[in-house]
Amino acid sequence: MRFFLSILLTLLTILQHVHAQDSSKTQYDSANNDRLIATTRLLRQSDSLLKADAAAKASLEEQIQLLKNDNDQRKKALQQQLANLEQADSLKKASQRERISQLKAITPGIPVAPFNDTLFRVYNKLGPLKPSDRAANTAHKLQLLENDPLFEADSIKVLLNEENADVVYNDLILLTVTDDDALWLDQDKNQVAGEYTAIIRQAITRQKEQNSLQHILVRIAWLTLILLIFGIIVFCINRLFRYLRRRLVKEKDRYFKGVKVKDYALLNQQKQLSIMYNVLRVARIVLILLVFYITLPFVFSIFPWTKGIADKLVNWTLSPIKAMLAGIFHYLPKLLTIVVVYLVTRFLVKLVNYLAAEIANGNLKINGFYTDWAWPTASGIKFLLYAFMFVVIFPYLPGSDSKIFQGVSVFLGILFSLGSSSAISNVVAGFVITYMRPFKIGDRIRIGEITGDVIEKTLLVTRLRTIKNEEITVPNASILNGHTVNFTSSSKDLGLILHTTVTIGYDTPWKQVHELLIKAALATEGILQDRPPFVLQTALNDFSVAYEINAYTDQSHQMAHIYSLLNQQIQDHFNEAGVEIMSPQYHAHRNGNTTIPASYMPGNDEASAFKVKMENKP
Repeated sequence: MRFFLSILLTLLTILQHVHAQDSSKTQYDSANNDRLIATTRLLRQSDSLLKADAAAKASLEEQIQLLKNDNDQRKKALQQQLANLEQADSLKKASQRERISQLKAITPGIPVAPFNDTLFRVYNKLGPLKPSDRAANTAHKLQLLENDPLFEADSIKVLLNEENADVVYNDLILLTVTDDDALWLDQDKNQVAGEYTAIIRQAITRQKEQNSLQHILVRIAWLTLILLIFGIIVFCINRLFRYLRRRLVKEKDRYFKGVKVKDYALLNQQKQLSIMYNVLRVARIVLILLVFYITLPFVFSIFPWTKGIADKLVNWTLSPIKAMLAGIFHYLPKLLTIVVVYLVTRFLVKLVNYLAAEIANGNLKINGFYTDWAWPTASGIKFLLYAFMFVVIFPYLPGSDSKIFQGVSVFLGILFSLGSSSAISNVVAGFVITYMRPFKIGDRIRIGEITGDVIEKTLLVTRLRTIKNEEITVPNASILNGHTVNFTSSSKDLGLILHTTVTIGYDTPWKQVHELLIKAALATEGILQDRPPFVLQTALNDFSVAYEINAYTDQSHQMAHIYSLLNQQIQDHFNEAGVEIMSPQYHAHRNGNTTIPASYMPGNDEASAFKVKMENKP
């Protein structure tokens, strides 16, 4: 069923092509008529000049004959003038013949083809009839003669009159040959009429022979043979593909073992077999259609009335191939230019990658150029190189000069500009951040309220991993518009100062508090011992004094852990010294009790209970 549908679609396509070609032929004939009429006017003007020269020549010859004295100066002057006129006339005739040849090449006449083969061409109009109308009328009359069972070839004759020469069959005028027609052929009109008469006789006689019953039976036999061969070929194709399907099923374990990408089974054996079935099905249909298309010209060429369709089918097949090959051949210089530009760009890109790798690895040093600038700078240079390459090769792309291509390019450019404004701002911010060097991969930073380690830097975003193993993506434009705190950049050289605040009551000497805080800091793991901690008294509150301990560390990535250890040490040292930490603040009635844990009290004495004494007064 699918096969017959495919054949039906092919036939419909052929009919559409025929209709389209007939329509284009009508438009071509109309334009050709105008060119032929204009060209005929030019030939008439040239012929008028030649006739005027011929009249002048005849007048000179007559004057020479009237002069009897051979030595007369007048006669010699006339003879010289006649010679010059003959020479000029000869040059004009040669020029006219050359001009006619050129005009024939530029403006071909309208063919008279009643039996699909062109008998002759019509180049100019006759009265109100255009060249195409004259050709159509003549072809129609010749077809009527071919259908006449009593046709006699000898009845076609030439009938001369004062201005034209008519080719007639009995009382029917088949065509008229004018002086303009003869002018196009550079012959006498009587001679042209005689040649046309002979051509018409032979064409009609040959066509009648081809349409005889004997020839029709021979053509039917050829058609039957061609269809039989076509059927045999289709039968063999079906048998071949049926054999291939059976062979695939029989040896599927040999040919199909599945396709895996690492541990993922992309295609199993059954899917591969199904894909091959579909490929064979499509290949069988394509092959049958190809054989059918090759058979059609042979079928159409058998009968004269369908021979034109066969020629069109062959032309449809060969014309695209010729046009494709011609287009490829003419495009080769542009293609070579594109290849050269691409290869040069690829070489420059590889050079940029090599230099970036050398700078990033420290093998090549440039004063004032940091190693972490290497790859971002290389990315920018490569982008500019590829953009320049596209600008250079754009005029050489097929169809780049068409209005549609240019319109689509502008439309896509506008869409890209409107839709990528934020992305472009992030890219620009990425370049600025790269050359500002506010942080590097692995640094512990704080952006706004986000604190984490830098794990990735791109031109669009920066990714952080927090101490809770949360990965946070921050757009570069947000980083550039805000403030960034880097805890790592100076931790190795200057040391990162960790600080925390405690509040102690006014009853505790501040020197004791300073001593306890410094001891707690030095006892904390991760605090530098070679840089002494220091204490700042930051506030004198209503009920307590705020003390800030500042200690140095070079382990910026352990900040949270070191803070926790420091708070533990402060708590332990103050409890051991019997000093209360007044954070958070609270109000209480006290009777010798304290907030110090019992384990830190001398002798492990428990705090005394709060006592309330009630007195009754009269």
